[in-house]
Amino acid sequence: QLQLVESGGGLVQPGGSLRLSCAASGITLDYYAISWFRQAPGKEREGVSCRSGSGRVTHYADSVQGRFAISRDNAKNTVYLQMDSLKPEDTAVYYCAAGPGRSFCSTAAYGMNYWGKGTLVTVSS
Repeated sequence: QLQLVESGGGLVQPGGSLRLSCAASGITLDYYAISWFRQAPGKEREGVSCRSGSGRVTHYADSVQGRFAISRDNAKNTVYLQMDSLKPEDTAVYYCAAGPGRSFCSTAAYGMNYWGKGTLVTVSS
């Protein structure tokens, strides 16, 4: 059974860093694109970043470009989102999702087949 489990969220001060993990089971990530989304209270869900199954394609939202980095550990079947220079506006529940995409990726929610339950990131002093 396919499962995505996020971890790594927490409370961090502005300017700090966190690394989120998305552990996948039941699928081989080589054939799936993994995307990260976030949803802040009272706001719509936002696509943050994605990585193709091959790893050759990555994409970042303008709001996180240069601060966030997506990567994968093949041995652990886990995708990471390294978040640096965090800002209060990065506060949200972060979700990872999987959809078909060996050679492409998308941050459009409608293209995702599987979702994790989310992990909360709070950026506050």
